[in-house]
Amino acid sequence: MAELASEAVADVGAFLARLVRLDPGALVRLRPAGPEATALWARLPFDVLATRLIRSPLAEDATVRAGELLAALERGETALPGRHDVAWRSPLPPEASEVVERVPAAEVRRVALAAAATIRAAVASLGVGERRLRDELLDHVAMIVTHGDRREEVPVRLVQGVVRMGFLGADDTSVRVRAAAGGWLGLEATYGCAWRRVAPGLRLLS
Repeated sequence: MAELASEAVADVGAFLARLVRLDPGALVRLRPAGPEATALWARLPFDVLATRLIRSPLAEDATVRAGELLAALERGETALPGRHDVAWRSPLPPEASEVVERVPAAEVRRVALAAAATIRAAVASLGVGERRLRDELLDHVAMIVTHGDRREEVPVRLVQGVVRMGFLGADDTSVRVRAAAGGWLGLEATYGCAWRRVAPGLRLLS
């Protein structure tokens, strides 16, 4: 039976706890990422993928319920619970990607706080439905970065992904904007990365 290394339990637990708070029924995919590492993957309710690398070997790709795995870890168990491999339907970005720009973590945190404040203010003053407003705001461009002839628009969704999953480090660290083939755009912070795929054909990769 597949199980996690005991030294990885704290990191896995932190990832799962934040994920379950956002979506109690979420799936988590555990994917081998080398002889001594495993990548945790999850789709967040605001349509981005979140991933974190942990130090734990895993023989094969496996998908489980995040809440069930978190409960098992809290009981002191490291074996994976029942698998739900066929339930995972989200494509993953390619392994190869490149850094387009580096942004201060403090700026990413500021954008996330401003977005949350905008939602609260609009709901209170305009009476606009919170879910509808949230979805519209998540599609707004939070940052525009350029690198040579390339221009990347980073949506609020990605910013919320790294912030809500606790991926940011200290304010003096940087967050890397990454681009990969197939229209993938990511924000890579100290403890993990958030990815989103934009419509094919809207970006030219060098």
